Amino acid sequence: MTEFRRDPIVGRWVIVTSEEPLDVDQFHQLYPPVEKRHPEKCFFCPGKESATPPEVYAYRPNGGEANGPGWQVRVVPNKFPALVIEGDLESRPIGLYDIANGIGAHEVVIETPDHFKTLADLSFEEVFEVIKAYRSRMNDLSQDPRFEYILIFKNFGAIAGASIEHDHSQLIAMPLIPKNVKEELEGSKAYYEYRERCIFCDMWRQEKEERERVVYENPFFITFCPFSSRFPFEMWIMPKYHCCDFREMSDDQAMELAKALKDALIRLKLLLHNPPYNFVIHVAPLKGMYDYYHWHVEIMPRISRVAGFEWGSGFYVVPTTPELGAKRLRDVIW
Repeated sequence: MTEFRRDPIVGRWVIVTSEEPLDVDQFHQLYPPVEKRHPEKCFFCPGKESATPPEVYAYRPNGGEANGPGWQVRVVPNKFPALVIEGDLESRPIGLYDIANGIGAHEVVIETPDHFKTLADLSFEEVFEVIKAYRSRMNDLSQDPRFEYILIFKNFGAIAGASIEHDHSQLIAMPLIPKNVKEELEGSKAYYEYRERCIFCDMWRQEKEERERVVYENPFFITFCPFSSRFPFEMWIMPKYHCCDFREMSDDQAMELAKALKDALIRLKLLLHNPPYNFVIHVAPLKGMYDYYHWHVEIMPRISRVAGFEWGSGFYVVPTTPELGAKRLRDVIW
């Protein structure tokens, strides 16, 4: 037996196996465990700072020279950027097509100097410093009038797109608003105009009331498996205070986000034996008023395959329910 479930924000439908869903042990054969084996080749490790572009941000708890060892978090421009910061957008039509220069900023956040640690292994305080780096770089890049949007994301494991073993996340500032974010903006605006309330606030309150899909909660954040999850064991971390702008987060709130993020990632690591995953932080665009929007983190384990039906139809087929996923994640003791 399967179910169609509709995402209330963007209207996307998923197909969920509700009768005899796959359980944890049935996923392990689908992906190799993430291993870190080559520190001698890694130019993100301390002592090899000259192998990267000059840093744009670093946290050195004991001081030290820029572009040298002693850092806990380090941010550098991507050596092979998807977008380049020099130049103008210069959009132009070619018949019925549109083209523009690939202008933007592409940065790498090296989350720890330890080659063998993952973000899940770090202390709350260390994850807090990573989040502070995100916030600082967003604040800085938002001053560039060419940029419309800043996306923070993490690829963990080769299956999820990571080409470097050393734990890191990335930040891309761009002159356009991504399609996925536009869909969320349009859906949340339509809901606000109809209900005069934020759909994300209504969502986390319903999850808190029902408890069936909640994984973790602290004073400022709640983690849950979305009702219309696209992937097995997918989790969203959502502020329990209404805010569209990640940059407005206080240090107290950032520390609670660090706790929620570490909690989610270590549960994934222990339950699914260090699986590949992606996470993205969806925030409001840099320009304009988006009071109807609500920033959040989406964590997507890459433990099931997206194939022809998914690409051709736009439906995600999820072989386990978010209710079962949340239960298994809640049961993890760490």
